This record gives sequence, structure tokens and C-alpha cells, in this order.
Amino acid sequence: MDAQKQLQALSDDFQQLQTELEGLVDARQKLESQQQESQGVQNEFAQLDDESNIYKLVGPVLLKQEKSDAVMAVNGRLEFIEKEIKRIEKEINEKQETADKKRGEIIQFQSQVQQQQAAASA
Repeated sequence: MDAQKQLQALSDDFQQLQTELEGLVDARQKLESQQQESQGVQNEFAQLDDESNIYKLVGPVLLKQEKSDAVMAVNGRLEFIEKEIKRIEKEINEKQETADKKRGEIIQFQSQVQQQQAAASA
């Protein structure tokens, strides 16, 4: 494989990692938005007394729901979202490390090619 093709392959790998990182960051942002929304609902529930009416939208219908059930559902959703954020954060860190290594490979390869060209022209 000639130097140009090898450099292109390294660049393609790096670009793929960057694309995957962007997708993970987007996913994290969506989860953080859902987390904020659920925390807002949780705060609203904390202000209600136990006899308050709570309704859940299911398709086109509003169904009455017990406060304890609604609170458990929101707390469960928040736990799930927090676990997903941690999982995605871990993936982001791993992809970032891989991308940094790939960037180092590209720089090292470019340096080798330049040294070879300099030696060949001397």
C-alpha cells in the first residue's frame, strides 16, 4: 500500500470516529433534555398533595393515575436516563481516546513520510 492510500485509510478511520462521536454527543444531549423534563415533573409531583388528580396521556386518552404510581414511573424513568447518560459518557470517552490515538497515528505517519521525502531529495 502506498503512502497516500495508507494516509487516506487513516483519515477515513478518524473521520468515522468523529461521526460516531457526534452521534453519541447528540444522544447524550437528548437524554439530558429528557432528564430535565422528568426532573421538572418530579418537582411538580413534590408540590402536590396525595389527593391531587394526576392524569397520564395514553394515545388520545387521559387516564387517571394514582400519585404513587406516577411518582414511581417518573423516578424509574430518571434512574434509566441516568444509567443511559453514564453508559453514553463511557462510550464517548472510549471513542475520544480511540480518536486521539488515531490522530497520533496520522501525525506520526505524516512525519515519517516527510522524513522519507527529505531523505530521498537529499
